Amino acid sequence: MKIQTSTIRFWALLAVLFLGGGIINVWEGAGEARVARRALKDFPSQLGSWRQTGDDIRFDDETEKVLRADDYLSRNFVSNGRTASFYVGYYSTQRNGATYHSPLNCLPGSGWVMSDAARIMITPMGGGAPFEANRFVVANGRDRALMIYWYQGRGRVVASEYWGKIYTVLDSVRRRRSDGAMVRVMVPLANSQEEAQKTAVELASQASAQLPAFVPN
Repeated sequence: MKIQTSTIRFWALLAVLFLGGGIINVWEGAGEARVARRALKDFPSQLGSWRQTGDDIRFDDETEKVLRADDYLSRNFVSNGRTASFYVGYYSTQRNGATYHSPLNCLPGSGWVMSDAARIMITPMGGGAPFEANRFVVANGRDRALMIYWYQGRGRVVASEYWGKIYTVLDSVRRRRSDGAMVRVMVPLANSQEEAQKTAVELASQASAQLPAFVPN
């Protein structure tokens, strides 16, 4: 009786493995689902009182090879004497190993010191759902700035890199999608930290309302 039970379990396990392998093969063969989106070069140059200053910034070849982004935007904005930089790095798929680079890894490697970590809420202009973003003070020599950033894609906006990756895996299986972006706003820390944060949140609120056309839900 014990031998018969063991045999049944063996064949049941084997069947599950074959079925699982078949599902994985079909999933891999189906590939990434196609989603319509606008190129980031078409991102609005006017966001409320914020307007673009200068041309969009393009990175050198070596930096682009490290980022491996399928599309990105690096742009400076001004409003009433205030300045801020805005960056979006978009990945159409993260199955091939290309993924957004966390500032927690990139900035320290470039000589920046990160401190005063916190989570803050951003409410998209026009009534979108509020979401949580990371906030840091960053410094490199005499240069100091306040930075906020978050991860966005497939209708999700999260601050946690770990939850972002978990959701990417789940959506890759359920929706055949692993596209997503890292979004960052930086403001020079010339005066008070409170004023810099207010400025960063203001631009983030304006920009996040426009992002779904470029980073699809």
